[in-house]
Amino acid sequence: EYIPVSLSQVPGLVENGRIPVDVALVQVSPPDEFGYASLGVSVDVTVSMVQHARHVIAEINPNMPRTMGDSLVHVSRFDAMVWNDTPVIEPPVKAADEVVEQIARNIASIIEDRSTLQIGLGRLPQESLKYLMDRRDLGIHSDLITDAIVPLVEKGVVNGREKSQYKGMIVASYCMGTRKLYGLIDRNPFFSIQAIERVSDIHAISQQNKMVSVSQACSVDLTGQICSDQFEGQFCGGVSTQPEFIRGAAQSPGGKPVICLQSTTNSGTGGGKTSRIRPLLLGGEGVTIARSDVHYVITEYGVAYLFGKSIRERALALIQISHPDFRPWLLDEAKKLGYVGPQQSLRSQDEYPVEEERRLTLRNQKAVLIRPTRKSDAPALQQFFQRMIKEDRHTRIFWRLNQLSDSEAQRLCNVDQDSEVAFLVVTGSGENETLIGSACYFVNASTNMAEVAYMVSPEWQGVGIGKALQLRLMEHAKARGLRGFSAEIQTYNANMINLAKQACDNITIARHGDTHEVTMLFE
Repeated sequence: EYIPVSLSQVPGLVENGRIPVDVALVQVSPPDEFGYASLGVSVDVTVSMVQHARHVIAEINPNMPRTMGDSLVHVSRFDAMVWNDTPVIEPPVKAADEVVEQIARNIASIIEDRSTLQIGLGRLPQESLKYLMDRRDLGIHSDLITDAIVPLVEKGVVNGREKSQYKGMIVASYCMGTRKLYGLIDRNPFFSIQAIERVSDIHAISQQNKMVSVSQACSVDLTGQICSDQFEGQFCGGVSTQPEFIRGAAQSPGGKPVICLQSTTNSGTGGGKTSRIRPLLLGGEGVTIARSDVHYVITEYGVAYLFGKSIRERALALIQISHPDFRPWLLDEAKKLGYVGPQQSLRSQDEYPVEEERRLTLRNQKAVLIRPTRKSDAPALQQFFQRMIKEDRHTRIFWRLNQLSDSEAQRLCNVDQDSEVAFLVVTGSGENETLIGSACYFVNASTNMAEVAYMVSPEWQGVGIGKALQLRLMEHAKARGLRGFSAEIQTYNANMINLAKQACDNITIARHGDTHEVTMLFE
């Protein structure tokens, strides 16, 4: 039978007898010379079962990795032991399709350097890890780790240096992967595999700086209510540790609780495509996460930030990241429910904001146009990027890229000019336009700040383009109520540092290795 409680609450129920355990059958590593075996890949609730079961039978498996943390059990606790030389279970991995890849890219886009991650079970959260290879000093404090962390550990991206607790260590409660992961965690003090109630303690989670929790949902309604364990009335999973990590990340300094889901499913009633973003959750779809706890919701169509927003704002934000086929229906239903006004319309995805254009004359008396990007700008932006040497890609978003891929170029040319903003500087007109500069910012809704980036063609540097772009982005950001900008700038780039200092009076600069982290507050 299904018990709808968080996994971290199970040990308490076992301890007080609400979930009685007569016999616990556990798989462990061979005991060491002192008689201690390791629970290996599954510490989670197993520790509690071993402690409170009337009888414990241990299956000794020489292939079970010996993990550190809370995993050690003395053989005196076992009532019986059996030998079983068999491979540790390796769950099958399904190849990701383009929808999954796009959601993964959207998730990765809001994960910053020096964040601590909890990446929940599910294809969408796990797939996002492969898009973090250009980040720095990430940490892991998670219920689960999988093979997806291995490349990040091997490259040094995940090192735990910036964690507030368990610095320099990966903390998890259970592992699901292949022999590659199991070999990495075997006798490795870099990994601490702990009981689920310790890993999922809300206070411990909240103490981590920039704690990011990414978990998957089955459906969400237009007010932000999340259902994670049912779909169309059928139970499809458990609550796991989602409630604790959502709340812990929300309380973390700079933390981000993230819910992700595909916008549609092909397994709807009658076999047709249905929207996972619903006007109301269906009968039989219980609320797993209350609307008051929801911050980020991500689909393949973008990122919606809901925390602190009104019902009208939430509904519109979720409609914008729903599948285009369902947006008119969702808007009609939102009107019927009184979530939005009867005259409410949706912003056209193809509408070009001509009012955002600005014309100016540079110090060399050349006239230029600063304008929003268009979808058709992607090829020109890629060519512009290729002409730039790395030293001229002034800020983190650009200088970490060796090339501007099709997907990155499309992203910069398909922004919403609200949470993701991009401008170009061009000379000439119409078919004779020449791209000579680019700037963008990406909003961190948790802090109401935006990370900013600039590129200026080498032959056009020194004539005021950088300052003009900075002023234009500031004008745009202030009009939307943002508090300020942040940027990571290479230490050798004195000109860019000086430009940042001109932005406003309230500026702080902190050095991290070979980069300066710059914060510019408008007020």
